[in-house]
Amino acid sequence: MQILQPLNSPKEITINLSSSLFDPDSPIQFRFLRSGDQDEVKLLCRDWFPIEYPDKWYDDISNEGKYYALAACVYNRIIGLIVADNLQLSHCNKEDQTILNKSFSLTTQVCYILILGVVKEYRRHGLAGHLLSHLLNYLHSRSVCKAVYLHVLCTNRSAIKFYESKQFQYRLYLPYYYSIRGQPYDGYCYVLYINGGQPPYSTLDYINTLWRYLLKTNPCKFLYSIGYWCESRLNYDISNCNNDTRAVIGYKSISRII
Repeated sequence: MQILQPLNSPKEITINLSSSLFDPDSPIQFRFLRSGDQDEVKLLCRDWFPIEYPDKWYDDISNEGKYYALAACVYNRIIGLIVADNLQLSHCNKEDQTILNKSFSLTTQVCYILILGVVKEYRRHGLAGHLLSHLLNYLHSRSVCKAVYLHVLCTNRSAIKFYESKQFQYRLYLPYYYSIRGQPYDGYCYVLYINGGQPPYSTLDYINTLWRYLLKTNPCKFLYSIGYWCESRLNYDISNCNNDTRAVIGYKSISRII
C-alpha cells in the first residue's frame, strides 16, 4: 500500500506499507482529497451516514490542506475515507470544551474526527483501522495535539465497539444531539487522549487517588487520625450544645416576628 502524506510544503511524500489484508491484484493507495472529489464523496456519505451535509462542506473537505481528509482508493475509486479537523479547544462546541482536564487552557489543540467510513465490500478487513492509525501517527508527530474526539449515535453499536477497541473513552452523553429526517437522536462523545492529554477528574479519580495515598501511608496511623478528629468534633459539639440551642431558639423567635 502507498500513503501520500501532506506536509506544509507543496511536496508529497510516498510511504510504503506492507499488508496481507488486501488482495495484491487490487492495490490500495492512500491519498488526500482534492478538488473534483466532491461528487464521489457526497455519494459515499449519503450511503454511510443518515445525516445530510451541505455542499459547501464537501467543497471544504476537498480543499487540500484545510482538513485532514485521507482517502483509500482502488483504481482511483474511493473505498474509505477519514476527515478530521485540528482546532483549539475554544473553537469546539461548548459541551466539548470539557473533554480535557482544567489544567489545559482553551488554546490547547485537539482533533475532531468528522467522518470515518468504508464501503461495504471492504469492511472488516482493517481498512478503517489503517485510516485511523495514519491520522494518529500524524497527530503524535505534532505533540501540541492533546486529544482526539468524535461524536457517534447512541444506537451505532458497531462504531462504538470499533472506537472502544482503539482505546477511545466514553466522555459525554449528548441528548437530542442529532436531527435525522426531523427526528431527534441522542449521541455520545468519545475521546482518545494523546501527547500527555488528560481527562477531567471524576469522583472515581478522587477515590483512586485517596486509595493510592492510603497504600503509601501507615493505615493504622491514618485511621487513628480520623478517629481523633471525629472524637474532638463530638466533644466540641456536646460542649457547645446549650449555647447552640439558645442561639437557634433566638433565631426562630426573630423569624416569627419578621
